[in-house]
Amino acid sequence: MENARGQDLSRWALLSIATAIATIALKAGAWLLTGSVGLLSDAAESVVNLVAAVVAFGALRIAARPADDSHNFGHAKSEYFSAVIEGVMIVVAAGLIVYTAIERLLHPRELESLGVGLLISVAAAALNGGVALLLLRAGRAHRSITLEADGKHLMTDVWTTAGVIVGVALVAVTGWTRLDAVVAIAVAVNILVVGFLLIRRSTAGLMDAALPAADRAAIDDVLDRFRVDGIAFHDVRTRESGRLRFVQLHMLVPGDWTVRRGHDRVEDVEQALRETLPDLVVTIHLEPVEDPRAYEPWRR
Repeated sequence: MENARGQDLSRWALLSIATAIATIALKAGAWLLTGSVGLLSDAAESVVNLVAAVVAFGALRIAARPADDSHNFGHAKSEYFSAVIEGVMIVVAAGLIVYTAIERLLHPRELESLGVGLLISVAAAALNGGVALLLLRAGRAHRSITLEADGKHLMTDVWTTAGVIVGVALVAVTGWTRLDAVVAIAVAVNILVVGFLLIRRSTAGLMDAALPAADRAAIDDVLDRFRVDGIAFHDVRTRESGRLRFVQLHMLVPGDWTVRRGHDRVEDVEQALRETLPDLVVTIHLEPVEDPRAYEPWRR
């Protein structure tokens, strides 16, 4: 089941790779026709998309591997490395765009064949937008930060292209050629923001950040249903690793219960939690409610 699911997700990355190659060709053609540094910056971002999609493909293949002797909890965190790499590459691309734009500010030049160039850019934006929506939907469905990052990056590329198109069109209307470089710098700033957000989210996952408040509330709702017959819970801890979610907690039951009865109730709680939150790994420590040691937190 895990391998099949991972293989399906890697196919989405292949779609992203094919899209990046197509948009690079379209945007490079638009740049060569017009000479617009804004369109060049747009094409440069698509190159980043291509490399990021290749990295994403590798990360998804690794994440699909089952747990083994060297990685007892699986390989899901490989997705965070993919998103971090993509974020860093976005920052590098933004720096290159700014460098090129400043050079064009100092040495402006007339743009050519704007009509055809803009039409090509519109086609590239439409392609990116359609694939971005598919990746975002798949990322949410499978809880894949890699697919979500790739989808958000492509959607940012759509808005980038839209901004460049507006800028180039204004150059055609106003004749102010430096406006092309100004738009390119604005594009670079937008790309930097996206890169920063990707890096921040990915590093939070690598640091075992707790589950979002909504997930934690769902866990608490399940536990409240089992607070009967003297059962109590405490020291609930959560974390997220790629698409997997983890929760560990203490479950306190009357000391005169048999081991079988306590174990059966633990199984009930685990099943209820997994049904509420898919891809949830549950660890429950069973203790007698009368023992003061039962209220001590997990060993650090």
